[in-house]
Amino acid sequence: KRSDVALVKVDATNLPFLKLGDSNATRVGEWVLAIGSPFGFANSVTAGILSAKSRDLPADSTASDAVPFLQTDVAVNPGNSGGPLFNLRGEVIGINSQIFSRTGAYAGISFAIPIDYAANVIEQLRKNGKVTRGRIGVQIAEVTRDVAESIGLGKPQGALVRSVESGSPAEKAGVEAGDIITRFDGRA
Repeated sequence: KRSDVALVKVDATNLPFLKLGDSNATRVGEWVLAIGSPFGFANSVTAGILSAKSRDLPADSTASDAVPFLQTDVAVNPGNSGGPLFNLRGEVIGINSQIFSRTGAYAGISFAIPIDYAANVIEQLRKNGKVTRGRIGVQIAEVTRDVAESIGLGKPQGALVRSVESGSPAEKAGVEAGDIITRFDGRA
């Protein structure tokens, strides 16, 4: 439920299928296409660009905070949800999920669940029947130039720990507010 992705078993063979792409390899500014049935108009195609990656939705959104959404300017309306978001090679890079709108009508911003994220959820459901997620237990902020210079970091990089959740894995590991995380699992 948190990821808005489900696995459904269909007893059939030789079904047509779409090729999955690599949502991590997509670049902001790339052209993308959405297919769906907005307002019941079946097989509708809309086009736009990938506006941002790993987008968190506003706090007042009903969406999950677990999904690093792809943001696009592709027209998505009721009836597009669950449909594919394609790159220009015809590969599925996302699942159209929702729009951001103050009126309920498309206002130029739509969101898709990255296919890499969805594939991970599907694989966990297939193997374990449930999804397990890691949790650090910190709130982070951007490392500004002023902060980087004040501690001799050289350049702004990493993530500034704003707060640490009580009893979290981060607290147990000794992470404190004010720390700057520059590497995780050996990666910058």
